[in-house]
Amino acid sequence: MIEVNGLSRRYGSRLAVSDVSFRVEPGQIVGFLGPNGAGKTTTLRMLTGYLAPSSGEIRIDGIDAVGSSIRARARLGYMPEGVPLYKEMRVDEYLRYRATLKGIAKPNPAVNRALQLAAVSDAKKRIIGQLSKGYRQRVGLADALIADPAILILDEPTSGLDPNQVRQFRELIRGFAGNKTVLLSTHILSEVEAVCDRVIIIRRGEKVADLAPRDSETSLEDVFAQLTADDSAEARS
Repeated sequence: MIEVNGLSRRYGSRLAVSDVSFRVEPGQIVGFLGPNGAGKTTTLRMLTGYLAPSSGEIRIDGIDAVGSSIRARARLGYMPEGVPLYKEMRVDEYLRYRATLKGIAKPNPAVNRALQLAAVSDAKKRIIGQLSKGYRQRVGLADALIADPAILILDEPTSGLDPNQVRQFRELIRGFAGNKTVLLSTHILSEVEAVCDRVIIIRRGEKVADLAPRDSETSLEDVFAQLTADDSAEARS
């Protein structure tokens, strides 16, 4: 469902992402990890069409995401870190607006389905700005789900949530296994071990691991530490 070959992105003389390649198969939930500044968000923005790659190929459900960006975007739902929401709108009002922007012919059924999938139906008449951080994150997830995409790309979806909210969100993501293809970027390694079939780790813009956490005798925390130890030392110096 997602195929990336030789993906690179430059910002002037700095190479933020360098020759990254990977595949995400249908129905898989794949974790996308790396220390701060590793190039995770840049990679996700290229996958979702918000940023053009300097070189390389991206295919979303077989569609060339560079040459046919709009068609590719229609196949996926994207939840960015720090979900941008209109906080003065009610939840269902906001989602109907988003459905209209996405060209959904019958927005009301789409809104109701997304509310249910994101477990936020009980707040649909509430003003977004009055919701807890956990509920606002769920509204962001409902937005990503509203067009019923086959692919979800989630960038730090549990950032800023308390442990109970993280657990609830984790259960939502786990429920997509086999039904939707999910690429999940997060710093919470226990979350990845709990929900992901595979883990891709990048460091300084390069892919350094592609593994199945449940098949490894070494904990994901130890693997991550071994692969990124130099970055942590640099951050402290």
